[in-house]
Amino acid sequence: MTDPHLERPRSDRVRSSPRYLLYPLRPVARWLLQRRYDVRVHGAAAVPTTGPVIFASNHVGVIDGPLLAIFAPRPVHVLTKMEMFRGLLGWFLWRSGQVPLDRFHPDPRAVKICVRALRQGRTVGIYPEGSRGAGDLERFHRGAAYLALVSGAPVVPVTMFGSREPGGTSGSLPKGGGVIDMVFGEPYEVDATPWPRSREQVEKSSLLLREHMLVQLDRARASTGRELPGPLPPTDVDTDPDTGVTEQGAS
Repeated sequence: MTDPHLERPRSDRVRSSPRYLLYPLRPVARWLLQRRYDVRVHGAAAVPTTGPVIFASNHVGVIDGPLLAIFAPRPVHVLTKMEMFRGLLGWFLWRSGQVPLDRFHPDPRAVKICVRALRQGRTVGIYPEGSRGAGDLERFHRGAAYLALVSGAPVVPVTMFGSREPGGTSGSLPKGGGVIDMVFGEPYEVDATPWPRSREQVEKSSLLLREHMLVQLDRARASTGRELPGPLPPTDVDTDPDTGVTEQGAS
């Protein structure tokens, strides 16, 4: 039987993302966050209980990453911008299973760490919008679709409401006692595509995934009665590469 880690992109030469803090700290962290916020999880039954899964979430606030890592139905390795991996915080993030990502340059190491996790039947979290913003999926990077094409893992859309208040900055936290809704949508299924995968294949899959996530976003709005917080203040710009796909195609 062929070792899946030897398939391209090869994932046999990268270290697995650690899990020794990811599993035991989730119940404690969930209890602590629930003391400050009323976190409500919807649609958890839509998440496959076994096998690889890609969680693709909109991104409105600084607390989105911890929320996904702590409240997802399964432990998740979340791609996190490498600027966060400094000092004690960086030590903690890596050992709690999070994956550092260079957003401004090709990062094959981050990709291979995620591919390795998926080939091991674990879950990966990604924010297709890249940076924090309105959370409306206007900007949509290709990473989630690429990982799905490589692994054949279903992509579960996640919609966050309440993790940033209207008018709040990219680094602001919601007020204590606020309600945060995390909605898991219907999985997007795609067959694994053998190497070589073309840019056109990834782009087409990205556009289809974006359309699926927009439908799930509308359903999440309807089911919760919640709305997104709107754009960040004009003076608050979370720098992000000007690449991705929209309804007009590639940009």
